[in-house]
Amino acid sequence: MKMNNINVSNDHLKYLNNMKRRERIIKITQILILLSILLLWEIAANLAWIDSFIFSQPTKILKTLWEMILDGSIFIHTGISLFETVVGFLLSTLLGTSIAVLLWWNNFILRVSDPYLVIINSLPKTALAPILIVWIGNNMKSILFTAVLMSIVVTTLTVLNGFLEVDQDKIKLIETFGGSKKDVLRMVMIPANVPTIINALKVNVGLSLVGVMVGEFLVAQAGLGYLIIYGSQIFKLDWVMLSIVILALLAALLYKTVLLLERRFLKWRE
Repeated sequence: MKMNNINVSNDHLKYLNNMKRRERIIKITQILILLSILLLWEIAANLAWIDSFIFSQPTKILKTLWEMILDGSIFIHTGISLFETVVGFLLSTLLGTSIAVLLWWNNFILRVSDPYLVIINSLPKTALAPILIVWIGNNMKSILFTAVLMSIVVTTLTVLNGFLEVDQDKIKLIETFGGSKKDVLRMVMIPANVPTIINALKVNVGLSLVGVMVGEFLVAQAGLGYLIIYGSQIFKLDWVMLSIVILALLAALLYKTVLLLERRFLKWRE
């Protein structure tokens, strides 16, 4: 009997080691692909396969980054865009979840608003951004409002669908013991839909960043979106490429933060 347990444990250990090795290989492959792309980009620019003035190159981007680190401007632009993205991200998640709760709570409001939600979700939000600027003004509020508008409807629909798909037997059980709708929300709906809300957070990271960039393209005097637009206007394309690289890093950082939150929640549930 002991031998069987030892064999099972060894097999399981071997499986875990194989999984860890596989994860390491995947990470190494991802890094090698990125380095290969950067190396090919640099070689292509040096050999004039591409125009380095238009497409820039990694060494020029690093030089531009160093110059902007020395004068501190990169921290200002990155910090502003990060602040706007995080605020828009949190507001859209909180407001979207709150609206989903309201719609679940009141079936009449849900049925009345259903076609409007579908229509608003189908509208190209970027087309509404100039109108918002006229209504709200040429300031950070317009940028935040654009970021919220990008993702609030998606959040609402995602969380609402999660609410509507909850097992009805669980709801009936709470109601059988005299629980109110508030008890159902607190004891069934919210706990059952935490994974759905986390998935909404994952989507909101990208949508909020897009909303912030659209707003900064139109009204900002600082931020990565401003750098992209201003850099393209004066043909400082190194600024444009550097801003795009930083945006990619910010998106990855925010997404990893949400994944960390998800892992902590899963550990807590265990």
